[in-house]
Parts: sequence; structure tokens; C-alpha cells
Amino acid sequence: MALSREEREQFLTEPHIAALAVDAGEDGRAPLTVPIWYQYAPGGDIWIMTGRDSRKGRLIARAGRFSLMVERVEPTVRYVSVEGPVTETVPATREKLVEMSSRYLAAEKVDGYVDFAWKEHGDQVVIRMRPQRWVSSDLGQV
Repeated sequence: MALSREEREQFLTEPHIAALAVDAGEDGRAPLTVPIWYQYAPGGDIWIMTGRDSRKGRLIARAGRFSLMVERVEPTVRYVSVEGPVTETVPATREKLVEMSSRYLAAEKVDGYVDFAWKEHGDQVVIRMRPQRWVSSDLGQV
């Protein structure tokens, strides 16, 4: 059964790991699909962080859009897939890294991870996507 707008937006506010997909635009290559952390507030844009020169970052810049698919299997099988255009790409800040890390990591792990990631992951960017097309379902207790 499809989710209502409120249900799918609420689902995306939960800290699930998303599968990001973007057209590889290369002969003989399937779309790039990778796990990623994301941030979302109902009614707003979704944002991710990635390396400025990563394959993912380059492909998103070239395609101008990407999709995310988020799922869970308990207490019911539920998923939300969203696709849309990139609305902004800006240099990442330490504050954005703290915000994203705090969404996924236990509080006592955030500072250590942020220190490591800020030094070791190279130049990062924040990419914002405006949700345009949605597919969602709750399959109940299958």
C-alpha cells in the first residue's frame, strides 16, 4: 500500500542508510548505486555529502539529478524511493559533517569520527536534491 505524503516524509526523517543511484552515462556501465548517509526535513530538500572528486560526485554533477531508496524490514517492510534534480552543490563545512554524523552515530562517537573524517576524507561537498518523484509502499507484515 502506498504511503501518504506525510508518512513518506516522516519515514525519510528517520536515520536509515540510503541507496543512492545515479546514471553512469558510460557505455556498458549500469547506474552507480552506493550506500550513503542523507539528511532530510519534511517539505525540504534532501542533502548528502561526498568527495568533491569522487566518482559519485562527478556523476551527479554530470547528470544533474540522482535518486535515493530507503528501506526497512521491521516492524513492517516499508520503502521510499525519491528522485529529483540537484538544486545546489556547495563546499561541506565541519558543522554539516557534525550534523550528519550526529544523525547516524552515538553521541560519544561523533567527535572522534568528525575529527577523522575532516582530516582524511579530502574535500567534501554538500549536494542538495529537490524531491520530485516518489515511489513508496508499506507491505505490512509479510
